[in-house]
Amino acid sequence: MAAVTGHSTLVLCASNPAKSRGRRYSESPPPTRTEYQRDRDRIVHSTAFRRLVYKTQVFLNHEGDLFRTRLTHSLEVAQLGRSIARSLQINEDLVEAISLAHDLGHTPFGHAGQDALNGCMADFGGFEHNLQSLRVVDQLEERYPIYDGLNLTFETREGILKHCSRTHALQLEAVEPNGVGARFLRNERPSLEAQLCNLADEIAYNAHDIDDGVRSGLITLTQLQEVPLFDAYRLAAQMEHPDLATPSMQRRLLYEAIRRMLSAQVYDVIDTTKAALHEHAPAHPDEVRKLPVLVSFSGEMRERSTTLKRFLFKHLYRHPRVMETTGHAQEIVRDLFDAYMARPEEMKATFTARALEGDRYGRARVVADFIAGMTDRFAVREHERLTGRRLLQE
Repeated sequence: MAAVTGHSTLVLCASNPAKSRGRRYSESPPPTRTEYQRDRDRIVHSTAFRRLVYKTQVFLNHEGDLFRTRLTHSLEVAQLGRSIARSLQINEDLVEAISLAHDLGHTPFGHAGQDALNGCMADFGGFEHNLQSLRVVDQLEERYPIYDGLNLTFETREGILKHCSRTHALQLEAVEPNGVGARFLRNERPSLEAQLCNLADEIAYNAHDIDDGVRSGLITLTQLQEVPLFDAYRLAAQMEHPDLATPSMQRRLLYEAIRRMLSAQVYDVIDTTKAALHEHAPAHPDEVRKLPVLVSFSGEMRERSTTLKRFLFKHLYRHPRVMETTGHAQEIVRDLFDAYMARPEEMKATFTARALEGDRYGRARVVADFIAGMTDRFAVREHERLTGRRLLQE
């Protein structure tokens, strides 16, 4: 059976699975799927993907059943990404694969956990969740008999690595010359699909953090009147449907305003990107690398999105209730790190074996791998087991 080659309607500068730069370990082409569809399926079936359902986005799992988790966030990014990709005629399957994998390396307890683990790793090379996501798909998943990791295509792996310091890029380049770290050393851009995932991530978390923030009671529709990007669509929704202004309809008003805001951002990205593609006219995916970022907001939409992010940072992410939880979460991560560094035998056997093989630097990386792979509730239980204290609910 001939290999599936992908869509014939893609623009010339879109990533073509039939012309992928391949996998680190050679495999026969999948007979019924494209290479990027195979990547997506491997990600969905991975252990790390399933863990995302119990990893914090903003609110810890025990704080409410309806708040977003890393898993639901990743699904929303994938949905937005695919919708935009279809209009731009770039590769939907690659967008979906990158979107679903971009947070696989995130710690428990959201950014609080990441910041704490990065502090613990300050003398051992630091910790960054994008780089950890790459470690997950390249090394830490153990599903296949002849290699570690998921053996994803170059294009998916490069898209996962959204940010990378020069130091880490040099380390990646030493192991994999002209690999996924090379663009950071050359100041090049990734594929259109990777660029789109970066923006879809921002659109998704801004929208759902408004929803979760209002649901939690930490921010109000009244406060959101100072955010032009949101309030313009709230006013438009109320003018079209006056009954939405009544107290019993406030939830529907919130949903309608967010829906309209999302649509406006999606259409803005499509229009702005189509104009950029027309202006620069790249005829091959490699030409995209030498150009400015092509998948973007318009200047006005970028300004409004930035205002919204500043509002959320001030009123939601730095809210005293969130900060109290953040403090406990970071204490859990620091205590776990110290405990495992001192007593690596407390980790699961496979991690213990790895930790005892190397020097202190190597042990720290193994400990970071173990902690980063935890769900929120497993981290809480482990902390209580090792310290006798319970700082958070499961």
